[in-house]
Amino acid sequence: MRLALLALLSFILSSFALAQAPSVEVRAAWLTTNWGLDWPSQGTSVENQKRELQKILDELHELKFNTILFQTRAQGSVFYKSKIEPLSPYFNHSKDFDPLAFAIEECHKRGMECHAWLITYPMQKAQIIYTGKGKRRKASIVRDKPDYYKEVNGGWYLDPGRPETRKLISSIVDEIVTNYDVDGIHFDYIRYPSNTKKFPDEDTYKKYGNGKDLYDWRRENINHLVTEIYDNVKAKKKWVQISSSPLGRYKVLHHIAPNDGWTAYETVFQDAGYWMKSGKHDLVFPMMYYRENRFYPFVDDWIANCNNRIVVPGLGVYQMNEQNWELTDITNQIKYTRDNRVKGQAYFRVGNVLSNLKGIKNSIQTYYVSPAKLPPLTWLDDEAPNSPLNIRVYKTPDGNLNLEWDAPTSDEGYTYNIYVSASEDIDTANPNNILASGLRTNKYSFTMNVGDFGFYYFITASDRYHNESVVCFPAYFVHSIDEY
Repeated sequence: MRLALLALLSFILSSFALAQAPSVEVRAAWLTTNWGLDWPSQGTSVENQKRELQKILDELHELKFNTILFQTRAQGSVFYKSKIEPLSPYFNHSKDFDPLAFAIEECHKRGMECHAWLITYPMQKAQIIYTGKGKRRKASIVRDKPDYYKEVNGGWYLDPGRPETRKLISSIVDEIVTNYDVDGIHFDYIRYPSNTKKFPDEDTYKKYGNGKDLYDWRRENINHLVTEIYDNVKAKKKWVQISSSPLGRYKVLHHIAPNDGWTAYETVFQDAGYWMKSGKHDLVFPMMYYRENRFYPFVDDWIANCNNRIVVPGLGVYQMNEQNWELTDITNQIKYTRDNRVKGQAYFRVGNVLSNLKGIKNSIQTYYVSPAKLPPLTWLDDEAPNSPLNIRVYKTPDGNLNLEWDAPTSDEGYTYNIYVSASEDIDTANPNNILASGLRTNKYSFTMNVGDFGFYYFITASDRYHNESVVCFPAYFVHSIDEY
């Protein structure tokens, strides 16, 4: 790996952005595969699609992102080898190409986590037939689906109140968690449609409502799914994180917008605060695609309801295009989350970031100067691993500096963080000292800067829950041109 001089000597920098940067922070982006929005290009070879994804991940890694929300299921078709649902039409269906497996492997190579992003309830468009002639032609929905598929605005929608829906979604999650080394399962559209008064669940409510209030019952239906999936996943792989992206405003804040008609709890029956308070979520990525008093007070509200789980506000970069926002609308939100010790930011979507829409990519570079570690999931496990052993540092004739070390045990689930300092004292909470994070190998190589100086190199190990060890005994290396 190449390392710029700025990164190597970052421990002596004192720019405002760097001074404010935390050493622990979720830096996430939604990578949209449906319709090939972010990836892949259509009608091209597997090799071309692979190279495209590698290039995207390289750019995100250079920007020091550490979490990729990879769209794995959308409208009932999937980007992995499934025995349950059909493959998405938006990638090359070569028998040897599994997009999810490839994405996980490539993310892990770059020290980034890969979370499988699932569109939960919306399905493909409903099939329509036309009867009659001329102006008298009438459209009608072809009823070729099970009755737990409901037609809403010309599309199919899984009925959240039906046991069959929970069984289907749970089986998809189980298939992914069993067969893939995902770091998380991330739910999108885990809610009722926006116009809930017209959602055709009268039959389901009559059968399963048990006299409960309709709106409370709808919330309970989603709560039931979240709870079931969380418990099942933790029983299989406890370290796999469960998260979702609810609407950005949790509940009506009467002192801000008493007539708010677009909230997670009241409008689409997502009780995401309950999911965190009941311990059935590890992270939440609320879609906070609003500005000013529709953003800042609601960030505070999410934090107040998080139960010490991780809140990562989703920032609407795309609004700079669709609603003509200014770049400062986004950068002010980044600064607010930093100033208020929120545990990260997520960006919708990758294409908007990498296209440098209104300069957003350049701005992110000023905020993400050093790599960041991921927050520990202490409610799952809070025991730190042992330190790595026997760090070796050596230069090769090609000008690279190489670090190698031994794992603390034979466990293959460790990631590693590298620190650099001019002295034997190291502060792992200082982002200026982080050289690399999230490494899934016990080797690291970068282009060495030469001069009359030397550095101490330290390694820590982190487990699957992001608990970090103390540093190992350091290795010192003189960066002289003659040093080998």
